[in-house]
Formats: sequence, C-alpha cells, structure tokens
Amino acid sequence: MGLLASATTPFLPQDFATLVNPMWSRELRARVVSVTPEAAGAATLVLKPGRWSGHLAGQYVGIGVEIGGVLHWRTYSLTDPERVSITVKALGLVSSHLAQLRAGDVVRLRPAEGEFTWSDRGPALFLTAGSGITPAMGMLRAFRGQVPDVTHVHVAPSRTEVIFGPELRALGHRFVEWHDDTDGTLTLDRLDDLVPDWRHRETWACGPAGLLAAIENHWGTKDLAHKLRVERFTPPTVGGGSEGTVTFARSGAQQHSSATLLDTGESAGVLMPSGCRMGICYGCVIPLLSGQVRDVRTGDVHGEPGDLVQTCISTPAGDCSLDV
Repeated sequence: MGLLASATTPFLPQDFATLVNPMWSRELRARVVSVTPEAAGAATLVLKPGRWSGHLAGQYVGIGVEIGGVLHWRTYSLTDPERVSITVKALGLVSSHLAQLRAGDVVRLRPAEGEFTWSDRGPALFLTAGSGITPAMGMLRAFRGQVPDVTHVHVAPSRTEVIFGPELRALGHRFVEWHDDTDGTLTLDRLDDLVPDWRHRETWACGPAGLLAAIENHWGTKDLAHKLRVERFTPPTVGGGSEGTVTFARSGAQQHSSATLLDTGESAGVLMPSGCRMGICYGCVIPLLSGQVRDVRTGDVHGEPGDLVQTCISTPAGDCSLDV
C-alpha cells in the first residue's frame, strides 16, 4: 500500500477508486435510496452512507452538493431514529436541488451533530412551525408504538401543507394543528387555551426565527427559560445591518453585499468552505486580509488582518478582503 501510495502521489489509491465508485471516497458520502414526496413541495430523502457512526433522534447532518461547479453545504434535521433520512422543502438553491434528486444519486455527508434530543419520557411540549417539524418527527418516531406524554402544537399555512400530516394525526399523541388560512396568526397568549399545562412541560421548539424569538421571550418572562430547548436553522440576528464591498483575494471576485460573507461568496461563484451555517462547527472560517466584519448574532464589529472569520455569521462592516 505504501509503495502504491508513493507512486500515485499527490493522490492516494482511494482517490482513483472514487472514480470507479464515489462511495469509496475518503470523504463521507451517501447514496440516495429513495425520494418520497411530502406535503406542499417537500420531499423525504433516505440516504445510505458509505460508513456511519450512528445518530440520535433530533440531531442534524450536513449535506453537500455541487451546483454549477460550486460545492454547497446545508444542514438538515434527521427525521428517522434508525435510517439517515432528511426532509427538505423545495425552497432555496440547495433544498430545491435536493428535492429533485433521484435514487442512486450521491451526496456528500457530515456526521450527525446537535443537542436537540429527547431521551426521557417526561411530560413534553413540541412547538413547531413549517419545516421546523422535522426534528420533532424524528423524536416522535423514536417512540413508535409507545407514545409518551407529549403534546405537539404545529403551525402551518394550511392543513394540506402540514409535513407528515397523516402520520402525525395517526400517532396517538395529542397533536394540535394551527392553520394560518383558517385560524389566523398564532400568538403565544393562546397557549393557555391550547395547552393548559404547558408551564409544567419541558418544551422543544423549532421553526422560523421570528417565532423562536417570541417563544424565548415568552418563556423568559414566565421564568421558564430553563424548561425550553430551541433548534434554529439559522443563527439569531440582532438589529442594525451593515454592508460593503467584499473582495475574494485569490479568485479576484468582488461583490457589494449586506448578506453574510458565506452567502456573498457563493453568489459570486467563489468556492467557499462551509459546514453547519449556524456558527457552531467552524467549518467556514477564512483569514481576513483587511477591513472588519459584523457578527450577526451580537452586532459586534471586529477584525484585524490575519483574524479567522466565521463567514456564515459575519457580514461586511464596510469594505473588506478575504483570503479565498
């Protein structure tokens, strides 16, 4: 093996094997086993990894796909406690691409991460909206046949747009649906009517950023923040934006933007490293050559030449240059 590797330097034998079968790649990959349509343009993809160390219900994985010659990564909650299964709604570049995949296609994969899990059987409240239902679905399926004391309030634009609707309605737990088209906008003062004992339940919440901010505020004012767990698909942001011209020094690309540095680079066609896209994994860090950036979570402006910048949670604070 050592002689073969030296003869193929700078490539390893595995690199050539990948040309024959992409599942033999040193990088973790998965083959699409099936694609099942769900409600309102959503689809469930079951994946078979080349190797897998397991996962817990409620965790998420990174999925990488190449679109137009650029590798894009997004994170998706796992919707099954046993299989590597994700459910995507055909919105946005990557999710729309994934929803069009077919059995046999291959995607890049990262190991499961996340602490939005539920292992005990204590009284629980799941409060979800839209595609925020996906991690809750994974946790509920983990108790298939033995549904514990859980009340699930889910918000969707309409009854037909409830992802996993038929299955959720048949599980046997208390499932409360709120449909915007017939019920209006859900306000948290309605919780006392919908779930009278919500204060006594551990709560798992996932959904749009505005709803999660309202939930955190509501639980905080009731001194119940310790009973709340929140899962976000994007990092929380503070008010007050910033913008500037971002120069990607190695590629020579430039773009004036107020979006995150990661989104700006991808839209400019720059091959950007990325991971969770939520400021957790540090898979997106790039050296800053000049200028400063703003942290979207805190509003803090910072940066010195040579600093490693998390591009997924940083926007330009004026003109700046990145070493990529």
